[in-house]
Amino acid sequence: MDRILNVGLIGFGMAGQAFHAPIITAVPGLRLKTVVERKSSKSKEDYPWVEVVHDIEDVFKDNSIDLIVVATPNETHFDYVKQALEQGKHVVVEKPFTVTSQEAAALIQLARSKKRILSVYQNRRWDGDFLTVQQVIEQGMLGRLTEYEAHFDKYLETLRPNTWKEKSLPGSGIVYDLGSHLLDQAQMLFGIPLSVTADIRSLREGTEIEDYFEIQLGYQNSLKVTLKASMLVREPGPHFLLHGTKGSFLKYGMDPQEAALRSGRRPGEDSSWGAESESLWGKLNTEISGTHFVGKVETKPGDYRGYYRNVYEAIAGESNLQVKPEQAWITIRLIELAYKSRAEGKTIVFDEDAFQLP
Repeated sequence: MDRILNVGLIGFGMAGQAFHAPIITAVPGLRLKTVVERKSSKSKEDYPWVEVVHDIEDVFKDNSIDLIVVATPNETHFDYVKQALEQGKHVVVEKPFTVTSQEAAALIQLARSKKRILSVYQNRRWDGDFLTVQQVIEQGMLGRLTEYEAHFDKYLETLRPNTWKEKSLPGSGIVYDLGSHLLDQAQMLFGIPLSVTADIRSLREGTEIEDYFEIQLGYQNSLKVTLKASMLVREPGPHFLLHGTKGSFLKYGMDPQEAALRSGRRPGEDSSWGAESESLWGKLNTEISGTHFVGKVETKPGDYRGYYRNVYEAIAGESNLQVKPEQAWITIRLIELAYKSRAEGKTIVFDEDAFQLP
């Protein structure tokens, strides 16, 4: 990593503090140079070398900054990414990409015209349990897959105070928040679906946002994909549930990296980063070479550094970008079609033009 890329981080809320700053600073070749904070200088407590600015224009106009990371409320993503690209910066934007697919398409075209890397922070591709699910599917451990179910559940019965995430704003709600992860993972495993059926609800007392969804995606060969998330699940079921013609795979628990980052741990502190307790390894019940097998599958270690390593390598011309903006555009388009399904109360079957960039 001979070349050093200076990074400007816009936003130091939960996403900036837990998911971006500690990962950026753990990847060789990336230097966190500037953080945009509205009022405080909290980032200097953990990263004393950074320059803190309060005017976003300062980071856009800084010619020494190569990469801008946008970790701000969803409704601001389009405007901030657009300004960064217009200033010739490479850009990473927190998911969801944008509020609408039209906005996403416009940013893709702008990035192409400026010949700049544009990516969306779909870090959950580097969750250890998702990597393990990929392995189970790719190695044909279940035979022909017939059903895939993924949950991203929480228990937040009391509305969170003083956060835009609980407000009725463009791009707010659980579908844009957690649905972006589950839809991206499904797209990585199975490609673009043929149909979507969505049940989206507001369950908590006094909530302004949707806090529950069940999205079903239809694929060829009778594969049924179900994606669910709720803020009222006190006793969670499996995170992943897969069935095939030869067997089943069940996986409880969430990847440990988020909890570790929130508690102040940092990647690289020890060799156990991303490793999961054996008690949470997934259960495989299948047939292998004619023999019935029941046992555990060791969870692969997750590592969010893989995302930013790839971004560095893509900017340096050493590797192809893994989280492409076109894929993130498809995710936003699927969200729009899920809301269309909810509004019309029916399954939406796609035509051949549904996923053609305008």
